[in-house]
Amino acid sequence: MSPSNGSAAPRAARRVLHPGSIGMLGGGLLLVIGSFTPWVSTPLGNLSGMGGPGLWVMCAGVLALAGALLPYRRIALAHALLPAALAGVLVLWQLARIAQLSSATDSWGKLLPGVGLVIIGAGVALLLSSARRRHAAG
Repeated sequence: MSPSNGSAAPRAARRVLHPGSIGMLGGGLLLVIGSFTPWVSTPLGNLSGMGGPGLWVMCAGVLALAGALLPYRRIALAHALLPAALAGVLVLWQLARIAQLSSATDSWGKLLPGVGLVIIGAGVALLLSSARRRHAAG
């Protein structure tokens, strides 16, 4: 029996959350939070990530948050993998830069990774885990 207004029957409701959505939400939030927190600890104070590539990491985190709410498999998978790759490369670059500066100035132990790099690393791991889960769910 069709509705009285002549339109077709409503389609089945499409689920917004998918396997991996919760992990993508958590990973995206970790990227956003980590971009604002200190990335490098020095004896003279902390250096924030927003003074450099933290803005890119924040944008990647927002992209991951958006992908967590998309019901399309391939797009959601891209929204997990691309931010994780970008943030992971930036964290590895920052760690290599800390090691290079420590080596050049012979000041090992003075420049240390800040809590922001650790938070972003956890966000990257969570996003990669969510992408694996989303891929396996088919």
